[in-house]
Amino acid sequence: MSKPYDVIVVGAGPAGYVAAIRCAQLGLATACVDNWRDKDGKPALGGTCLNAGCIPSKALLETSEIYEKARQEYAGHGIDIKQMEFDLGRMMARKDRIVTELTQGIAALFKSHRIDWIQGRGRLLANKHVDVTAPDGSASQTLAADNVILAAGSKPRGFAEVPLTDGYIVDSSGALALDAVPRRLGIIGAGVIGVELGSVWHRLGSEVVLLEAQDRFLAMADEQVAAEALRQYARHGLNIRLGARVMSCEIKDGQVSISYRDKDGEHSETFDKLIVAVGREPNTDGLVASEVGLILDEWGFIHVDESCRTNIPGVYAIGDVVRGPMLAHKGSEEGIMVAEVIAGHFARVNYDLVPSVIYTSPEIAWVGATEQNLKASGKPYNVGVFPFAANGRAKASGDTSGMIKVLADGETDRIVGVHMVGAHCSEILAEAVIAMEFGASSEDIGMTMFAHPSLSEAFHEAALAVQGHAIHIARKQR
Repeated sequence: MSKPYDVIVVGAGPAGYVAAIRCAQLGLATACVDNWRDKDGKPALGGTCLNAGCIPSKALLETSEIYEKARQEYAGHGIDIKQMEFDLGRMMARKDRIVTELTQGIAALFKSHRIDWIQGRGRLLANKHVDVTAPDGSASQTLAADNVILAAGSKPRGFAEVPLTDGYIVDSSGALALDAVPRRLGIIGAGVIGVELGSVWHRLGSEVVLLEAQDRFLAMADEQVAAEALRQYARHGLNIRLGARVMSCEIKDGQVSISYRDKDGEHSETFDKLIVAVGREPNTDGLVASEVGLILDEWGFIHVDESCRTNIPGVYAIGDVVRGPMLAHKGSEEGIMVAEVIAGHFARVNYDLVPSVIYTSPEIAWVGATEQNLKASGKPYNVGVFPFAANGRAKASGDTSGMIKVLADGETDRIVGVHMVGAHCSEILAEAVIAMEFGASSEDIGMTMFAHPSLSEAFHEAALAVQGHAIHIARKQR
């Protein structure tokens, strides 16, 4: 058996690698076990997020949005570009370069913090031992630690009626590596992953149809914001069909044929490519030996308390393998919290203020309670809404779609939810998260000076609108 560690982290995604770095910063002898391989078969840190999720998808979203704006919007600014075209190979190469730079950056951070990067598949054994199988399966070693952090991440959820098929039916990872723009692209699932991937390929020329089984679009978001987003997506050309349950699928004559059912009966569609984007599931298969006695729920999530402790003393679990939204920043904050707890410090994660973003055009972003949450609770609340159409910076940029919505407690005026749809909302949202973390009221935001002209002024005005004091929209007649 190798040298004992203070901490072994299993998994090197945003939860695991952040936990490992913070543990090392706190003076703990740390190892991180990870089995990820890049498209060339080389080891790479960063997990799904950096290698096949958050980062490559945002790189392609950014590139495709620039192309779409150049093709459709620049003329409105007086900029004419002749013979507009794009090179998909170069777009993909740029995406891959960004991924490589970031994953190599994590490797450098590991080296500077003297973290042992152990390549292989980790499996928790009894007594906080971790068995590591080499990437090629040829050998294994057993590590020991005082503490183990399980951060194995998640994987795309399968869909029995539509099995993946090389070249025709792909999951979210495959959708980020297509070698040509499909003429007609089908996507099963119109959640976060589906609409982001749909946006990329639609901007590059695909006719995109998204089939969503739920009757409501983005059920986790505020209804008003989701409805506005759906309207904007339709205006941009995304064909989102709600209440559409896929029944069967076959590949015929070089195309993918599917049948689905909605309130109007059964229908069929044919696509050049099909993406399955029906969500993700915890990557806990084979992660823990049965004799350990670790408690998992029926969906494969590891049971933890508010500090991410499992039922096994000295064993923690963070990120996508535990309850809560599968978001990189949530996993990272859990990693920092657990490192602090192991070191004997107080730490917490405020799960009421986990920001959520969908990086489409327009972007959707929110934090805190939705209006439907507040209605269901029966608690009194007030609402302020301000449209970007009344914002000077949005007018100047040429993108006035969307709005910002502020929800405040009806008795204390404390902000309990902020929801927005529009350009750069992923950045504006941070203002709301900070304000809510410090317990700000809508009046506090209304009394704060914002730079003019800026998109963030819409947040200021939405807060003023909670009490009917917005300056740049007409006052409602009583």
